[in-house]
Amino acid sequence: MSPSSFDASAELLEQVNRAIAQRTPLRIQGGGSKAFLGRPVEGEVLDTRRHRGIVGYDPTELVVTVRAGTPLAELEQALADQGQLLACEAPHLGAATVGGMVAAGLSGPRRPWAGAVRDFVLGTRLISGHGKHLHFGGEVMKNVAGYDLSRLLAGSFGCLGVITEVSLKVLPRPRASTSLRLAMNAERALSKLAEWGQQPIPLSAACHDGEALYLRLEGGEGSLAAARQCLGGEALADGFWDDLRERRLAFFADPRPLWRLSLPNAVPPLALPGSQLIDWGGAQRWLKSEAGAEAIRAIAAEVGGHASCHDAGVCDSPFQPLPAPLMRYHRQLKAQLDPQGIFNPGRMYADF
Repeated sequence: MSPSSFDASAELLEQVNRAIAQRTPLRIQGGGSKAFLGRPVEGEVLDTRRHRGIVGYDPTELVVTVRAGTPLAELEQALADQGQLLACEAPHLGAATVGGMVAAGLSGPRRPWAGAVRDFVLGTRLISGHGKHLHFGGEVMKNVAGYDLSRLLAGSFGCLGVITEVSLKVLPRPRASTSLRLAMNAERALSKLAEWGQQPIPLSAACHDGEALYLRLEGGEGSLAAARQCLGGEALADGFWDDLRERRLAFFADPRPLWRLSLPNAVPPLALPGSQLIDWGGAQRWLKSEAGAEAIRAIAAEVGGHASCHDAGVCDSPFQPLPAPLMRYHRQLKAQLDPQGIFNPGRMYADF
């Protein structure tokens, strides 16, 4: 158990039950590092940060159970001390908490090769809008009861309830890592990535900044040496992937609004208004642009993708509007877990 561990679940449950009785909306908050995402929420603040600490961790089982208010950096350090990591490589973007990591569902450069945040969620504890402290899923990888509902909380932005505890799958740290920079245009980079995807090259990150392709290789020393000889390029300084994950690269300093496009990774370079940075081997495209939401989303939709705005106040619907059938499922799920609509009302969509 973490030395800074504290179980504040009773306090959180009491605040939720009081809000239910008074029909008071709640704005769920951890470190506030993702507060810029989504629509503004009006309500009484429910702060999860007192509810913190690692509840259980057995490195041999590759599973850790941690309270939602635990700083993400604290969890990552505990795993690093045992030679392990959260392979989804979730961004901090400030003082991130574990609950906020799951609620936002954002993943870092390793995502296409290792999986998203939701892929590592084995179980959760949740305070629902019925005033109940519920437990979904399990604490070992072979226990998958309720697994899908736990996964649904990833990327729900607190609209379904208060996450109090999460059990996560962890993985061993790679034995070795190296990064390369290869000068080439975006079209050739995407073509080469498609080609290398059919070969035993130990890629774990790939992005293109408009001038060059950046690659990260992870694995054994022998496989890295063979890959370096095959790929060529020049060595890349340490810290690049952290700077990409945390949006510290020069690209992100552009004052224009930031958009995230999620696309099929085989899509060629798009004629988008503004500046682009290609991540996830092509599946994630960052865009700095002053173009309107409709224009950007229309271009993304033409190739089977969608777009969300990662700057507050740029448009009324920062997340991609949902088709009516999918929105109906969202509303039905919300009604089951939060019948009075007290949790982060309007955070994702105006009526959700």
